[in-house]
Amino acid sequence: MVMSFSRQAAIVWLTALAFLMVAQTPGAYAFEASSLTVTTDSGEYEFSIEVARTPQEQALGLMHRRELADDYAMLFPFGESREASFWMRDTYVSLDMVFIAEGGVVHRIERDTEPLSLRSVRSRGPVVAVLEFVAGTSDRIGLKAGDVVQHPDLR
Repeated sequence: MVMSFSRQAAIVWLTALAFLMVAQTPGAYAFEASSLTVTTDSGEYEFSIEVARTPQEQALGLMHRRELADDYAMLFPFGESREASFWMRDTYVSLDMVFIAEGGVVHRIERDTEPLSLRSVRSRGPVVAVLEFVAGTSDRIGLKAGDVVQHPDLR
């Protein structure tokens, strides 16, 4: 069967469009699934997480998500200690950003970030990872600087 050029071009165009739509769909990107524990004065809290390892994964992060579960988080491990800066571009859910120093020790917390903001949120010191969860979680579990986050990437 021979297709006309315009029909063939339309099929190629529609296939490309479908691919782009899937690539832009929240949750369509397959991050590594894991879990971690946060230890505060009030107890230990387990979170189901996705790990954003590569620069591409870290650039995408939680963009385009419209809601997050209370026991869900995303971990951004860096591999080495460094200054970090995050923003809320294309992120529709207010987050708590937890900047984590060596040994999994909480360095600082940026609470209730503004959705869709282009303001840089900085670590204000060297960190090995950032943990993001829905805004209010830090207060709910009593998280503060000096508390510990346990995950194999935070040794």
